[in-house]
This record gives sequence, C-alpha cells and structure tokens, in this order.
Amino acid sequence: MKKAILSIVMFAIALISSTEISAQESSKVDVVPSFSKVDVSPMDAASYPSNWRNSDKLVKVIYSRPQLKGRTLEKLAPNDKVWRTGANEAAEITFYKDVNFGGKKVKAGTYTLFTIPTASEWTVILSNQKNVWGSYFYDKAEDVVRVQGTVSQSKDLIEAFSIVFEGEDDNATMHLGWANTVVSIPVKG
Repeated sequence: MKKAILSIVMFAIALISSTEISAQESSKVDVVPSFSKVDVSPMDAASYPSNWRNSDKLVKVIYSRPQLKGRTLEKLAPNDKVWRTGANEAAEITFYKDVNFGGKKVKAGTYTLFTIPTASEWTVILSNQKNVWGSYFYDKAEDVVRVQGTVSQSKDLIEAFSIVFEGEDDNATMHLGWANTVVSIPVKG
C-alpha cells in the first residue's frame, strides 16, 4: 500500500511539473523582431586614450561614418554650411574632465560636434544642443565654443569619414579625416 501511495504521489508531482513546463513553454511567443539592416554609415566611437583597457578617458566622440562612394567631400559636407560632422545624428563629444579645446576652456560634459568646412579652414563648434538629427535644426545661440581646426592634406584617400586621437598623457590631438582632408584640433586635459 505504501508503494502504491508513493507511486501516486510521484506521478502527481511529475504531472504537475510537466504541466508547469508546458505552460511556460507555450507562453513563449515565437515573435522575431524586425531588425534593421546594417546602416550604410555605421556608428563608431573614437576616444583618448584609445586603449580599451584604460578607463580613465579624457574624451570620447560618437559619430556615424559616411563614405564617399565616388562623391566629393564638398558635395557631402558643403563649404560654408554647418555640417553634422558625420552622418545621421550629429556627432556627440564627451569630455570627462575640464579641457582646453582648440585653445578655449570647456567644462566636462557632453556636447554636439558641428563643423563648418571651407576650402582653407574648418570651424569646429561645440554646442549645447543634444539628440540632434543632422544639422537641420542647428541653433547658433546654443554654441559653447567655436575654434579653428588646422587643415592639412592626406596623400591617401580616406573613403569613410574618420575621427582619431593621438597624443601623450593629457595632451591629445583630434583628427577628422575624409577624402584628402585632415582637420586637427588640440585637446588638453
């Protein structure tokens, strides 16, 4: 009799457990979200120091990387017009401590990075505007600083817009490169 009761109890536990498992499995919905394709101007980030092991950063830029694809720089970043400094959303730059950016003092924080290209020099703008798509709604009243970037020419064609930092200790230079143009701005911590 004890064996029969024990068998019934074990059977009941197994039945209840399998019912719960079946209920949990049937509650899972096989809905696959609609993931978008890889953007043709993918987002990227550049930071200084660039070594991922060093978490004590001075600066980081998040930007999208448009490509020339046979077009000219002037067509994609027209001279004398405010440009979002990349593609899609305007680039955002974060300083993790107070810095000297292109010769001007800037408080630690996150800013939108706009530029105004010309044939001989580029104006680099840090703005208080946030979460901006393109430069369509750029507002000069939100400017924190404007500095002049040093323009040089690259021997090699830079197909995808790129940002890189070089330097030592808390003295870095931010380089913006595209086509054969390189724009450089010093950043000192």
